[in-house]
Amino acid sequence: MTEHMPPPPAAGCRTSPVLKQRGQREVFCGLTGIIWLHRKIQDAFFLVVGSRTCAHLLQSAAGVMIFAEPRFGTAILEEADLAGLKDAQAELDRTVEELLARRPDIRQLFLVGSCPSEVIKLDLNRAAERLTQTYAPKVRVLEYSGSGIETTFTQGEDACLAAMVPVLPKTDARELIVVGALPDVVEDQMVALLTDLGIGPLRILPARTIEDEIAVGPNTVFALTQPFLGDTHAALSRRGARHIAAPFPFGEEGTTAWLSAIAEEFNISREVVDRVTEAPRRRARHAIRQAAAPLNDKSVFFFPDSQLEIPLARFLSRECGMTALEVGSPYIHDALHGPDLDLLPAGPQISEGQDVDLQLDRCRAAHPDLTVCGLGLANPLEAEGFATKWAIELVFTPVHFYEQAGDLAALFARPLRRKSILKVAAE
Repeated sequence: MTEHMPPPPAAGCRTSPVLKQRGQREVFCGLTGIIWLHRKIQDAFFLVVGSRTCAHLLQSAAGVMIFAEPRFGTAILEEADLAGLKDAQAELDRTVEELLARRPDIRQLFLVGSCPSEVIKLDLNRAAERLTQTYAPKVRVLEYSGSGIETTFTQGEDACLAAMVPVLPKTDARELIVVGALPDVVEDQMVALLTDLGIGPLRILPARTIEDEIAVGPNTVFALTQPFLGDTHAALSRRGARHIAAPFPFGEEGTTAWLSAIAEEFNISREVVDRVTEAPRRRARHAIRQAAAPLNDKSVFFFPDSQLEIPLARFLSRECGMTALEVGSPYIHDALHGPDLDLLPAGPQISEGQDVDLQLDRCRAAHPDLTVCGLGLANPLEAEGFATKWAIELVFTPVHFYEQAGDLAALFARPLRRKSILKVAAE
């Protein structure tokens, strides 16, 4: 940690008892990940094999204008497909042929499974293999599941990136892969920091185009920028790559710890790290101080939603002066979340999974100043007088690394400011 941050707590939360619950959950669809992935992977097309509901969800979430030509679409499963009256594989082949004929710019095609396609057990893996033989080498066809039946919405990105790993070429070179989709401006900031530290060769997964090819092998090391990439972590590990464990780059402390862990792996001295990061660290601390004033000495309660909950609780506790009452996450992966749990001061209830009614009871009893939850819970809780923060906004908004640290604090401060203004107006 830096000399400007509090030392690690004597007792973090890594060994704290975890309340594991399996019951009714409040979740969002994994197809949502397409909304940021299709912007990130510039030569890809995401073809959802699903229902009209899937198509409406994507159009609504993306806000695509009627005349736009996005890089995603839905192959609609009609009643005849669902009833088994048509050969769904043949129908999919026809749809892909029409798509690629109309869009010759597509170099990577993702077949994305949905709840309907999984219910009828449509084998998209076989379809991807068959279509790859037909359209290779011009188009690479992969498949993954975006179904929300058993997953949370950020696992759509995890499944997509994990599907890419097995087809990456092999290398014996020592390289760093940074894993996780970030907005281009944030990715550029990250690359500049790592380059200034003298770290390289550097690859990004997902790459912006198929031409930016990534290879992986026993001398590859990788760092994650998102805490929901458990399957991608496992896929890279199976290819022989080694994970650099670190807190996630949220806030000044998390970003410095993340960069420091990578620098240590590449034998970059602490003096170099301090010199390269001094100015952006100073800007980040100043921005956080300005934005986080309403958060100081306030309490926060996290419902499980995006899997960002643990690193965000660490950021709010250590850099914004908040007290975490409960930190719920859909899944807790020690290799990914352990470094942040080490820094999270002991005290909050750590919970994995969800029984939403029981967790609502705990939230009402705790009566936090701020509740971070999904869209389905926010309005009802607001009606009960709770200040809430939509968890999904934290995924769609640039929040990583130094230059976004103040914006991250402001996202949490805004509901408290709003509540204070409304209270004054009511009086």
